[in-house]
Amino acid sequence: MIEKSLVLIKPDGVQRALIGEIISRFERSGLKIVGMKMIQAPEDVVAKHYYKDDEWKDMVGSRQKKELEEKGIEVTKTARELGQDIQNQLLDYITMSPIIALAIEGHNAVNFVRKIVGATSPFDAQPGTIRGDFSLDTYTLANSSERSIQNLIHSSGTTEEGKEEIKLWFKEEELHSWKRLDEALIYRGLKN
Repeated sequence: MIEKSLVLIKPDGVQRALIGEIISRFERSGLKIVGMKMIQAPEDVVAKHYYKDDEWKDMVGSRQKKELEEKGIEVTKTARELGQDIQNQLLDYITMSPIIALAIEGHNAVNFVRKIVGATSPFDAQPGTIRGDFSLDTYTLANSSERSIQNLIHSSGTTEEGKEEIKLWFKEEELHSWKRLDEALIYRGLKN
C-alpha cells in the first residue's frame, strides 16, 4: 500500500550537518520525497504536533519519577507534572533552531521510515539506523540535563498519524506528485 509519512529532522540533526546523510538513507531505500522545507518550527504547529493528553503525561511522568527515585532523588512533583515538564522540554527542543520537514511516500512508508530511523531512544537503536549511527543520547542524560532527549529525527508512528501530521506541517501546494525512475520496477503490476 502506498502511504505517506512525516519526517522532521530535528535541531540536533540540522546543527550537526546530518541533513544530507539522513535524506540519502530514505532515497536509497526507494522511498520518495514529495515535500521538503527548512523552517523555524512555528510554536502553534509544534504545540499541535506535540499535544499530549493526560494519559501520556501520566505514563512518561511515572517512568521518569521511578527512574529518579531509583537513583535516590526525592521527587516532589506528581507524575502528570513531570509529564507536562517533558512536553514543555519537547516544545523547547524542536523550536530551538531550524528543522527540515519531509513528506515521504512509498509502499508501507510509515514502517520503512521507522526501521530506517531506529528506536526512539538512541541507546536502544540498532547500528545501521539513523539514531543508532549518529546519536548517543539517553533518557538518563537528558533527564539529568533537564532537557528532551536529542534523537535527531521524528517519524510518523501510524498511517493515520502520517496523514494528520503532513496536513499540519505542509500546505497542499507544497506536496508534489512525481515518478522516480525506478518506480516502474518497484511497483510493476501494482494497481493503485
